[in-house]
Amino acid sequence: IPDFQTGGMIDANQYNQGKRGGRVRVRSHIDIIDKVTLRIRSIPYGITTVTLIDSIIKANESGKIKIKHIENNTAEDVDIIISLIKGTSPNVTVDALYAFTNCEVSVSPNCCIILDNKPEFISVNDLLKISTAKTVTLLKEDLEYNLSTLDKAWHKLTLEKIFIENKIY
Repeated sequence: IPDFQTGGMIDANQYNQGKRGGRVRVRSHIDIIDKVTLRIRSIPYGITTVTLIDSIIKANESGKIKIKHIENNTAEDVDIIISLIKGTSPNVTVDALYAFTNCEVSVSPNCCIILDNKPEFISVNDLLKISTAKTVTLLKEDLEYNLSTLDKAWHKLTLEKIFIENKIY
C-alpha cells in the first residue's frame, strides 16, 4: 500500500510530529532490472512523470548521471525504463537519481491552525487532542439536543395519556 496516491516510499525520521522544521522525504521505487536497465515504478507525491523525466534529462545533461535512453511506458501504473551506458554502475546511478533528480523530494509539513484568532504552529499530536476534544463537545451538544427533543415529546405524550384516561377534553 503506497503512502501517497502516486506511490513512492516515505521516510518520516525527521517528521518532528508535524512541528516547524520537520521534513519528510518521499522517494520513487527504483528497481535494478539488470546491469544496464533501471525501472521506476512509482513517483513521489506532487511529481508527474513528465517533471520526473525532465529532471532526469537535466541531471544527465549536467553530467550528474549517465544514461543512454529513457522510455516512458506509463499507463495505469508508473513504468519508466532507464537504459544506462555500459560500464555505469546501476547502484551508483540509483543513488544519483535520488540525489540529483525528482526521484526524491523533501516535503516540509507545517501544522498551522487558528487558535484565539491567531495562527499557531503546533504538533500533530496536539492537533489530534484539540480535534478530539472539539468532536466530543459537538457530540455531547448533539446528544443533549436529542435528549431535550425526546424529553419534550415524552411530556407531550404523557399529558395526552392523562387527558384521555381522565376524560379531560
